[in-house]
Amino acid sequence: MLLAVNQAGVRDMGTGKRGLLTAAVTVVCAVTVLALPGTAFAAPTPPPSPKPPTSASVTLPADEELEIVREKLDKLYRAAAKATDQYNAAEEKARHQSAEIVRLAKKIVKGQERLDELKARAGAAAAAQYRGGGLPPEARLVLSDDPQDFLDGAGRVRAGQRATHGLLGELTGAQQDLEQYARDAEAQMTKLEAGRKAKAKAQKKIEKQIEAAEQVESTLEKEEKERLALLEQQAADEAQASWLSSGILDEIRGKATAKGRKAVAYATAQIGKPYQWGAEGPKSYDCSGLTSQAWISAGQGMPRTSEAQWAQLERIDVRNMRPGDLIIYFDDASHVGMYIGDGTMVHAPRPGRTVTTAGAGSMPILGVVRPDA
Repeated sequence: MLLAVNQAGVRDMGTGKRGLLTAAVTVVCAVTVLALPGTAFAAPTPPPSPKPPTSASVTLPADEELEIVREKLDKLYRAAAKATDQYNAAEEKARHQSAEIVRLAKKIVKGQERLDELKARAGAAAAAQYRGGGLPPEARLVLSDDPQDFLDGAGRVRAGQRATHGLLGELTGAQQDLEQYARDAEAQMTKLEAGRKAKAKAQKKIEKQIEAAEQVESTLEKEEKERLALLEQQAADEAQASWLSSGILDEIRGKATAKGRKAVAYATAQIGKPYQWGAEGPKSYDCSGLTSQAWISAGQGMPRTSEAQWAQLERIDVRNMRPGDLIIYFDDASHVGMYIGDGTMVHAPRPGRTVTTAGAGSMPILGVVRPDA
């Protein structure tokens, strides 16, 4: 966003920076309005001519304006994180559904081969009867003049009848199985298509939130971005200090398991790599991509998303957590980090940031889960 400069080129620099910051707040308000569903907009009208400030005008302090920006960015990135979880869940379902379709396709191929084999056997039996003059075995048995042949033939007839019934039963069963496999495959394809739509919808939501956040940040000068980063760190430090003031760290004495140590080693080795929504490494990660891959590297199966990790893994009291346990943040379980000890966790924060360590209490804790419980 450009600042207007008068023809003489004379302008107070402090006023110029305040103008950029005010522009950021304006963008925040605009983004908020644009986010409202069903909002209609008229054609833009030219802005009124600027008026000199009067004694009655109120100007927010710079840090207070930046705090408004910080809070809005936090909401936008959290919304993006929530959408990322939805995207990852859809991606995971799609993988499972694709694997199920492949499994069913293999069953259909084998079922068809079995059906073809049974049909060939049935055809051979019919051909043998035709070669016998078209008489069924029972008729040929009645016409036999040799008593021994009659007795031997009776046994063969009974065996043949059982074999025929068995063949017909197998044929019917194979046909039914094949039809069921086809129905199952069709149902999985329907689910897969629905999953693709959900994934595309989540992706659009992610991109929209990140674009809005980047639009807000683009209005800030370098110095203001640095101050914004300091405000973010200050908010995190205050939250961590509040968490520690309860004496919680004195109660956390759990020791990591062998798998937990491996998971922690993996996660901390990724420090410095960029956040990327939907990423599971090795070059970039989102929050749950980091924690899930860390535990998978330790030989422990893991749900993909932070919501699924919260829902499916065993929950642990915060006072009993140990290195390797996962800390789930915010009421909607939209963020996750891994506890590494001494009141610290490692996590992939958000777009524009890298994998880093932070205070375990630097964000609102929903709860703690243990992958290797």
